[in-house]
Amino acid sequence: MNIELSINGKTYEKEVEPRLLLSDFLRHDLGLTGTHVGCEQGVCGACTILFDGEPIRACLMFAVQANGHELTTVEGLAESQTELHPIQEAFWEAHGLQCGFCTPGFLMTLVPFVEANPNPTEAEIREAISGNLCRCTGYQHIVQAVQIAAQKVHGAA
Repeated sequence: MNIELSINGKTYEKEVEPRLLLSDFLRHDLGLTGTHVGCEQGVCGACTILFDGEPIRACLMFAVQANGHELTTVEGLAESQTELHPIQEAFWEAHGLQCGFCTPGFLMTLVPFVEANPNPTEAEIREAISGNLCRCTGYQHIVQAVQIAAQKVHGAA
């Protein structure tokens, strides 16, 4: 089937098998390897991307289902190659990552959350990230990173 979609602001037209997972399309067909594949069941959150601005699990969707939609992957998060997105900066500042495998999924989950929550509580942050698994950090630094990111995004000191 032929599909046309926008990914990170660029339009792609490709022929794909109807059974091709969106995560595999992004990684193998387009080389956008920041979308990680962990559990392949939608549980770990490593494959989270933005689908028309909302976080979704790319391993639970077929590429043909993205036809006509706008996607953002972690590669499209920063505005340039030399400048990090505020959420990426916050993760770096707060040491919110260790091995980094889960980080793209956390970042993409948190983009709309941080935009909608200028001063999130720890409980709200933990609820927001509850669908993303990390085996390294213990989550405390991730929570701190989200608090810093909210300040950065909303211009607080």
